[in-house]
Amino acid sequence: MLPLLHVHHIAIIASNYTVSKHFYTEVLGLGIIREVYRAERDSYKLDLALHGHYVIELFSFPGPPPRPTHPEAAGLRHLAFAVSDLDAAVVWLMQHAVASEPIRTDEFTGRRFTFVQDPDGLPVEFYES
Repeated sequence: MLPLLHVHHIAIIASNYTVSKHFYTEVLGLGIIREVYRAERDSYKLDLALHGHYVIELFSFPGPPPRPTHPEAAGLRHLAFAVSDLDAAVVWLMQHAVASEPIRTDEFTGRRFTFVQDPDGLPVEFYES
């Protein structure tokens, strides 16, 4: 068996770096570890942390292709965050002009969850722990 330790990070390419940076830092509250502008690529790389743990690399690239479809496309289906109070999370998101889908219940665990979309339409799930 391959001795994996944990997920190191998730990489996301933003079509509008400023808008996505605001969403992930101000709305979701991820902390900035470092931000680097790479002139040779005309690209930003923003390393983000959740509770001090490195979790997301947010990139900007000139003219990235659009996501082909929503969660049922081959590849990354969605990004999920655990929350202790889903109702409070939904209220916070609404206060920041982020609409959520209706809350659903996981038929296997009985836990509640909902989805929002990041500024590029990437599905982001909030799952009540």
